[in-house]
Amino acid sequence: MPADARSAVQDSPAGSAPAVHETAPSAGPEKLSRQSVTVITTLLVATFVVILNETIMNVALQRLMADLRVDAPTVQWLSTGFMLTMAVVIPTTGFILQRLSTRAVFMLAMGLFSAGTLLAALAPGFEVLLLARIVQAGGTAIMLPLLMTTILTLVPVSRRGAVMGNVSIAISVAPAMGPTVSGLILQHFSWRFMFVFVLPIALLAFAIGAKFLRNIGENEKTRLDALSVVLTVPAFGGVVYGLSQIGGKGGAAAPAVVALGIGIVALLAFVLRQLRLQKREAPLLDLRAFRFRMFTVSILLLVVAMIALFGAVILLPLYLQEIRGLKSLETGLVLLPGGLAMGLLGPVIGRLFDRVGPLPLTVTGSTLMVLALWQFSRLDAGTPVGWIIGLHVALSLGLALLFTPAFTTGLNPLPPHLYSHGSAIMSTLQQVAGAAGTALLVSIFAAVSAAAGLVAGMHAAFLAAAGIALAAVVLSVLMRKTDGAASPGGH
Repeated sequence: MPADARSAVQDSPAGSAPAVHETAPSAGPEKLSRQSVTVITTLLVATFVVILNETIMNVALQRLMADLRVDAPTVQWLSTGFMLTMAVVIPTTGFILQRLSTRAVFMLAMGLFSAGTLLAALAPGFEVLLLARIVQAGGTAIMLPLLMTTILTLVPVSRRGAVMGNVSIAISVAPAMGPTVSGLILQHFSWRFMFVFVLPIALLAFAIGAKFLRNIGENEKTRLDALSVVLTVPAFGGVVYGLSQIGGKGGAAAPAVVALGIGIVALLAFVLRQLRLQKREAPLLDLRAFRFRMFTVSILLLVVAMIALFGAVILLPLYLQEIRGLKSLETGLVLLPGGLAMGLLGPVIGRLFDRVGPLPLTVTGSTLMVLALWQFSRLDAGTPVGWIIGLHVALSLGLALLFTPAFTTGLNPLPPHLYSHGSAIMSTLQQVAGAAGTALLVSIFAAVSAAAGLVAGMHAAFLAAAGIALAAVVLSVLMRKTDGAASPGGH
């Protein structure tokens, strides 16, 4: 690869001599080189595939219970184990992205994912299938931070909104398509074909990456702090597991509360460890990103949006299936237009962001989100399906108006040595927020439903989501345009 194409905004540990950075190709500051476009497109396709796989399993659990002869709590571990692995691996990606080259990280991520997918397709029983899902999750956890860090490295600030808008295709269309795709497959084939369907696409992305992907920076010789890695397991794993089990059981079951308590204590120890390491050497997850005001505001906005999104992802299928009596495939088709709208509008919103900044987009998006969730709280057994689809499209549009500006505004002001850490922090907190939103809203739904019926439970849960979403309106007002690396505390 020519030296000028090695567009290397390199991640250097704090205190080290700054590396030479080249964020824009020689053709001009507004134009990406062909190599940069190839790299980003390859990562986008790979990210789409791994996130599609994340939700493809959800509607297959009933079939798997029968075929594998396991009960509901056991089969749920196929989702819980995946989520726990993601929660534990993502915090380490800041170190991984600094220590290894871009190409090596991609090959590791897609190699793990492809191997897990093949193992899942051939799994003779539940235990092997669970192992396969854990291997898949290890690869999935690395892909989104890798994509984000690469975009920050290769794309000039003036064009990041447009490129980040394309990321929303992966993070919104893929999850929306998952239930629909798996519903279609299960209607005609064995559950194994969910993985048979994904595997060729994953292998193709792997092959394209192996041929065309080039390193965009030299790796840094940072040291891995073993204690920090050990703490990630009870910290992030405990919090996510505790929240998911409380939500899943509809109440504060003792083991879930214990896991959550251990997770919070370990998380505090993890944070203190990172703060201590910052004074001496590179931490596993560099929390100095929070010194940048717009990063912190954007993270809080994303957390609120993820709570609302995951609440809708869980509650709407419950409403459609439990109250309206729709089947899995029909439910997936009802939710598909919203996911497609979010993804297709992402690039448009990204270009708008580059022109007008985050404030008008996030204020409009957060207001739409609150109104849509409030209307969801008024659904009943006779609400027309067309109105439900319209509300879901409106919610998806609101979220699209939040996600791209929040991602871009939050990551823009970070200096290069914090790119990978900022991406890892953002992805980690999205996982925790999703688990928290699911736990809270499903618990409200279960508690109220037991006392007053399913419709009342749905009303209460969506009303709580709308109340939480009001915080997004306040945070949206604080959003300001960021023009690239700034001093901590600045915009």
